[in-house]
Amino acid sequence: MGVCDNPKNTVRLMQTLRSFLPCVVAPLLVAVTGWSQNPPPTIPLPSSSAPLVLEGGTVVDVTNWGRSARDQSDAVVVVREGRISEVGSRAEVIIPRDARVIDCTGKFLVPGLVDGFASMASQGQANANLYMGVTTVVASADDRRGHIDSAANPSPHIYLLDSIGSTDNWSLLMGHGDWSARLREGAHPVELNPEDTARQMNDTAHLGTRVLWLGWNLTAANTQWIITRAHQMGLVTYGEFIATPFKVGIDAGVDALLHMGRYEIGVIPDELQRPLVDDPYGFAANTAYDYTEHLPVNDPHFRTYARFIAAHHGALMPTFSQYFLNLPGHRNLWREPAAALLNPANMFQPPDRSTGEAVYPLAPWTRRLPNLTQHWMEENLRKKADLTAMRLWNINQVMYAQYPHYLAASGASTLGTMSGISLHVELEMLVRIGLSPREALAAATNNYAIQFGWNELGQVAPGRRADILVLDADPTLSIWNVRRISTLIEDGNVLDRDSLLKLKQ
Repeated sequence: MGVCDNPKNTVRLMQTLRSFLPCVVAPLLVAVTGWSQNPPPTIPLPSSSAPLVLEGGTVVDVTNWGRSARDQSDAVVVVREGRISEVGSRAEVIIPRDARVIDCTGKFLVPGLVDGFASMASQGQANANLYMGVTTVVASADDRRGHIDSAANPSPHIYLLDSIGSTDNWSLLMGHGDWSARLREGAHPVELNPEDTARQMNDTAHLGTRVLWLGWNLTAANTQWIITRAHQMGLVTYGEFIATPFKVGIDAGVDALLHMGRYEIGVIPDELQRPLVDDPYGFAANTAYDYTEHLPVNDPHFRTYARFIAAHHGALMPTFSQYFLNLPGHRNLWREPAAALLNPANMFQPPDRSTGEAVYPLAPWTRRLPNLTQHWMEENLRKKADLTAMRLWNINQVMYAQYPHYLAASGASTLGTMSGISLHVELEMLVRIGLSPREALAAATNNYAIQFGWNELGQVAPGRRADILVLDADPTLSIWNVRRISTLIEDGNVLDRDSLLKLKQ
């Protein structure tokens, strides 16, 4: 494979040439190669003549899934052209004379956070993410999260996610060529034939898609082929399987298993799995989920399944935060400063503004019932949802004991989750399930580099993108300290964090 046959190599070549001949080479390269990639970060690129130096802080180690603890105290970090060029002790790193120096004595440096599955549908969501230190979002467009706002400015880095192998009204390819007619759903999504799937994968990759979502109706043979081909193309795969047995997808090398409340059905027996090929959305699927709902939490099938996951490549992306409001110890997320940036109209089932509690909308016909009856019905739904969440949580505690790898994602903005805010909720939940604060921080940073090969992010280290949070307190002592951001840096630019709370109309 030549250097320009691989999209990642093409991007690196583009960046290198632009740094030397920005006015000549970039237009020529676009014309010759047809180079296309997700739009670059909308924050202006830093000046090449003024390095940024962070002096005297502690660089927090998030390598090895957060199991290493080689923090570097009293460090000097040099940033040039939006990248980290040098990290070391004062004796090792010479501070450039013309550098802008930020004194970080007594502070802690961590990479910008990654939300691995969320919406990015408005400027308010973009600002909320940045304010909370989320500098990269794997953005999904769907009926609950809306369309991706690629024009937001400022914005976190947007890594596009698209569905694969199925019709989908929200696919990124809708409106491109003949895909609108080919991908339009009927009553339920329909699996595409192999030829269309191969073309779909190539075309969505040309749009800049980084992640492929493998959904409910994909059958095993198609799933296995998609995962193999995606990895050949440098694309990441998320599995949310029903028709495909989870163990088949895991064995095929899927990169991430999406959502607590989904991946637990990997324990169902074959006699319940077989009908899912023909009925991934109806009675057969309900029966499969009912089986896991009634299986005892301490059933050995859950431990065996978790050991299988831990022994394979796939990581868990539980989006615990979607159940936060149904679990003990939750709070009103509307009280967060960044929540003022968010419009409930852009959220699916947002929490009640006054109480912060989950809302359970009743069917329209119930409006004719007495208020007391409606209240009783809402409380009944709440109790059932709380019991389901607690049961799933207990199952995931059993699974955690087998030490699978984790990736942090919020699932925002659905089921009470909020952009930026809920990624910190996710970190809290990861610690609550059993991870150390350092391991939880790694799940939102360098684990993405390890698991997906996204080596442009995830560490405060030479060659990485200069997305850096300067914290006032040690995040390895308490995960709450990740919120204590004193300086926010994206692409080497120091952002005015307070101004992000003032959304421009």
